[in-house]
Amino acid sequence: MATKAGDDPDSLMTLTTVFCLRNLRRTMCYQGLQNKLCLRSDIFLPSEICDKLVNTYMELVHTDSNFEPEESFFQLFSDPRSTRLTRVQLREDFVRDRDLEAISKQDLIELHLTYCNGLSSRSLKTLACFRDTLVSLCLFGCSNIFYKKGGAPLACNESTEDEEEESPASRQALETDFSFQGFNRLRLLNLGGLPDEVDAEALLRPLRCVTSLDLSNVHLLGTAFLTQWKDRLASLVLYNVDLSEELISTVLELVHLRHLDISQESMRVTKFKMTRKILTAIVQRLLHLVSLDISGHIMLDNCTVPHFEEAMGRPSTEPCKSSIYPFRELKRPLQFLGLYDTTLCNVTHIPAYKVTGSKNEEQVLNAIEAYTEFRPELAHRAINQLFDIARIQHCNQLLRALQLVIAALKCHKYDKSIQVTGSAALFYLTNTEYRSDQSVLLRREVIHVVLNGMEQYQEVTVQRNCCLTLCNFSIPEELEFQYRRVNQLLLKILEPARQDESIQRIAVHLCNALVCQVDNHHKEAVGKMGFVKTMLNLIQKKLLDRMCDQVMEFSWSALWNITDETPDNCQMFLNCRGMTLFLDCLQEFPDKQELHRNMLGLLGNVAEVKALRPQLLTPQFISVFSNLLDSKADGIEVSYNACGVLSHIMFDGSEVWAMQEPRRELVMEKMWEAIRSWDVSSRRNINYRSFEPILRLLPQGISPVSQHWATWALFNLVSVYPSKYCPLLIKEGGITLLEKVLELESSHPETKDMARKVMEQCESFHDDPMETNNGQEVNYGHRG
Repeated sequence: MATKAGDDPDSLMTLTTVFCLRNLRRTMCYQGLQNKLCLRSDIFLPSEICDKLVNTYMELVHTDSNFEPEESFFQLFSDPRSTRLTRVQLREDFVRDRDLEAISKQDLIELHLTYCNGLSSRSLKTLACFRDTLVSLCLFGCSNIFYKKGGAPLACNESTEDEEEESPASRQALETDFSFQGFNRLRLLNLGGLPDEVDAEALLRPLRCVTSLDLSNVHLLGTAFLTQWKDRLASLVLYNVDLSEELISTVLELVHLRHLDISQESMRVTKFKMTRKILTAIVQRLLHLVSLDISGHIMLDNCTVPHFEEAMGRPSTEPCKSSIYPFRELKRPLQFLGLYDTTLCNVTHIPAYKVTGSKNEEQVLNAIEAYTEFRPELAHRAINQLFDIARIQHCNQLLRALQLVIAALKCHKYDKSIQVTGSAALFYLTNTEYRSDQSVLLRREVIHVVLNGMEQYQEVTVQRNCCLTLCNFSIPEELEFQYRRVNQLLLKILEPARQDESIQRIAVHLCNALVCQVDNHHKEAVGKMGFVKTMLNLIQKKLLDRMCDQVMEFSWSALWNITDETPDNCQMFLNCRGMTLFLDCLQEFPDKQELHRNMLGLLGNVAEVKALRPQLLTPQFISVFSNLLDSKADGIEVSYNACGVLSHIMFDGSEVWAMQEPRRELVMEKMWEAIRSWDVSSRRNINYRSFEPILRLLPQGISPVSQHWATWALFNLVSVYPSKYCPLLIKEGGITLLEKVLELESSHPETKDMARKVMEQCESFHDDPMETNNGQEVNYGHRG
């Protein structure tokens, strides 16, 4: 059978790396002095493994909340005789000066530091250790690295350095001693976000062999210095750099450029006008160009061919048919052309294989792909456009779209705008329309990034988007691999006294679904998290507001589910004044049928626990249950559940009935009358996973009415839903117990008659195991 796209398993290398990182003390390391992690003496790791370990470690730190960072992790790679690092990618404030110092003896070829604002000028000194080997260096967004740490001078000892490391670097005095002198092998350099106080020209002057240079968001005092690399520079990125005629003239001298990026964040932030003349000059002079980005520029109208003159036929990448005049000068189509936030992306014929823009899905996806890592402000806007495509139209490249949004959410875990738009896009990309095309692994990845967003942001929009996205999954099945975590996050959302009403409703719905149809150990674990108390708190708040809405009903429904065959949770319900709230709700909302059904279903679960039944045996509670026998709410459900509660209480015998009123005999008589009034063919809003609590009421003479209620319940279920409940009754030994009912003299004739019908129904099902009723089973996930 063909696997779905995106369902390819991880490589053995990836699986092994992750396992080792999660179990360092059991695999590669031991606990040294002061709990310091040390590499075992018999370990020798080549660069391929070391690089993978460090880079995967960084990914786990930023994307997996269950992963515990190791304070001395980078120290494991301090000795190049046992470990070899060559290509390292580190990001965000998590990285400290001491981490780079730990690996300063390694012969690094590539070092990518992105948004590492925890680094100070101490790390510039460490960079100098790599000058002889470094070929590629990225310092994008590491603006603090050019500043010394603040504070009064301290004695230079290890403890003060460690204390200093605890907080991110703060800008103080500018570091003036650092130079790229001696970095003779450096070819690729990214200085995006270099502070204005740093003289880019002076910093770069010692570098002679650079072939790729990124100066995004850098303030350039002059531009002529770029010509020192005119014979070798192949890639130049000047994103958000103020363009001028002087700068364009300098760029035109760099005739070996293959990639040129002179894009802007937005047309609104630039005074520079992109003319037909400038574009033509770029195409004519830079003959080796295969990639060009001019996104965000104001384009003058004379750049494009009038619509009526455009070449007829399907969109073409041939330069001769180009709808953009200057690109007709191209010798061959460009591999990449950035036209995002320009009018040019809307024309018909664009001579490039990959184009960023907002005209269609392809262009939008290209924009997300191209701009996610270093330009979240553009990626955010492109994801927003993808959201509209998925919501209003139809997403044709679902796998790619999902993978790009997931990558953006992982990369920018701390960027609120990305989290808001990304989580909104995920909601539409995972809905029913697209579900059949998604693999298990892909949907699990979605769940991971959604939970990361919920964890990081307590902001209303992100929380609502994430909760709504989770509603697109089969619950609890698809969330079970993150069961504990998702429950903790939902309960945390419901903690505040006044939560946003829509989020509260969705979160309670999810909580209810998560404790429905799961094993008892899951319910017990969630109960210990404070689930019962949280639901009762919600009910208490709604009572104070005198409001019976979906949150109120879902909260009681969730309590019904979590107490099913879980005595500890039933005990918690009683301990947290649950019975008082039950009575208050009955009094405040006498006509709310769904509410009554949920409450009585829950109390049925409590009544099944023998040790707890004495707490229900009070005149007040018995009177309430007895009165509810007459209820016609929700068909027979409220009356049925009230009778179930009383049946378990009656099963304990007359000796426990210590009250004068109401009398036991009168209550039993009312139970008989209620059962006789029910339609045995009633379709039920109920779902039994086990008949054990009902079956225990069968072979006994203590309470014939309890025996009759149990037999009626079985007959109703096996006759209305034979395909589900006949096998369950047979499997759990129900036939043998019914035979004993027939043998007991104390069994009522009506009960015996009904027991025979149950046995006949199961026998006929054996002979013809086809569903005989025409209706569909109603499964609300509850068990009475």
